Amino acid sequence: MHWGWRFPSALQTMRTFYDGMADGQLLKATLGSLRRILVAFGLSCAIGIMLGVLFARSRLLDETFGFVVVALQTVPSIAWLPFAIIWFGLNDFAVVFITTIGATWTMTIASRSGIKNIPPIYVKSAQMFGTGRGLRLFYQVMVPAAIPQLITGMRMAWAFAWRALVSGELIARGVGLGQLLEEGRSLGDTSLMLCIVLVIAILGTISDHLVFKRIEDRVLTLYGLQTAKA
Repeated sequence: MHWGWRFPSALQTMRTFYDGMADGQLLKATLGSLRRILVAFGLSCAIGIMLGVLFARSRLLDETFGFVVVALQTVPSIAWLPFAIIWFGLNDFAVVFITTIGATWTMTIASRSGIKNIPPIYVKSAQMFGTGRGLRLFYQVMVPAAIPQLITGMRMAWAFAWRALVSGELIARGVGLGQLLEEGRSLGDTSLMLCIVLVIAILGTISDHLVFKRIEDRVLTLYGLQTAKA
């Protein structure tokens, strides 16, 4: 079998990347996707953390509706695309919607676990020193103790958000990496398709090492959970 036309060479992929950056098409698509995913990721973190805290602090709520979150997490985000198209049309709102859905439940479960698994001794010790039971206890004790789990949840949510984003962009109108991927498929341009895959992988790696890892280190250092790195 001849596989040359099915999988592009490194030179072909590099040339496609250069041409895409030179004419601005690839850069424009990347910025469009980043804009959508940042909006959706921000929404998913806000909603997920809020729901996670509610489930962690309310036993009744957790036992009554906690299983719903687990059930929703198992549903692929692309399954919500038909609903999004009917509700919003083939536009950015539909893409942001399914991207938010794709990341929210992961963030909810991570937040719930992070808050719920805080060692009771932390809370009791803080209360002995007059922290109380209100917002002060939450911000000064619970949030710092749950930070590692929250950061892990953010990393996972970011990955799920990218999957949902590309799935939505494959169908919705607009400019984005998913649209370029679909364009490459329709033209049979495997070098363009591989180029988009590599761009997404690079963006994911950069964001994890330069954003999430640094945030985690700074927050843990700020709260005295690890020593500052030289």
